Amino acid sequence: MTESPGRCAWCGTDPLYVDYHDTEWGVPEYDARALWEKLVLDGFQAGLAWITILRKRETLRAAFAGFDPDVVAKFDDADRERLMADPGIIRSRAKIEAAIRGAQIFVEMRDNGEDFSAWLWSFVDGHPLQARPATFADVPAQTEVSVAMAKALKKRGFNFCGPVIVYAFMQATGMVNDHVAGCFRCEEVRVMGAS
Repeated sequence: MTESPGRCAWCGTDPLYVDYHDTEWGVPEYDARALWEKLVLDGFQAGLAWITILRKRETLRAAFAGFDPDVVAKFDDADRERLMADPGIIRSRAKIEAAIRGAQIFVEMRDNGEDFSAWLWSFVDGHPLQARPATFADVPAQTEVSVAMAKALKKRGFNFCGPVIVYAFMQATGMVNDHVAGCFRCEEVRVMGAS
């Protein structure tokens, strides 16, 4: 796949994908709740195309109470069955369980005085890594940092967070700027990470 003029080629021409690339992907995210939501969404993506998640994101948000970890952490068996019956989401019991458990871990961390955002960003010393790949073919599927973060997440009890999923999460949340050098967002996102 070759890069389109001025934009990373991975987003193709689908308007939803292009908008995601142009406005969200790679923008440094420091809000703890938003980071947890993106981690859950990346977990739901496992084995699927990201465009599938983008198309279902609003339905997933509605089904998971706006990704409010305090609410999701208290989901019970009735909620689990409601989610399994919802055709608008990814109906994987394991992924649903992972989202609920992830909310419980998020709440436990916060209640113990540990900031989820600061903890995640500590893996990149608090600042986005600037990759500047020539083409998307130069972008790795995982890195030493994503392996370390995945191990730490799993040690805490998170699921669906292997090193490849975690690297995609790092790209999405701006922990690493993998916009290709010729993409108009590469420099814009770099500047956001420098502030």
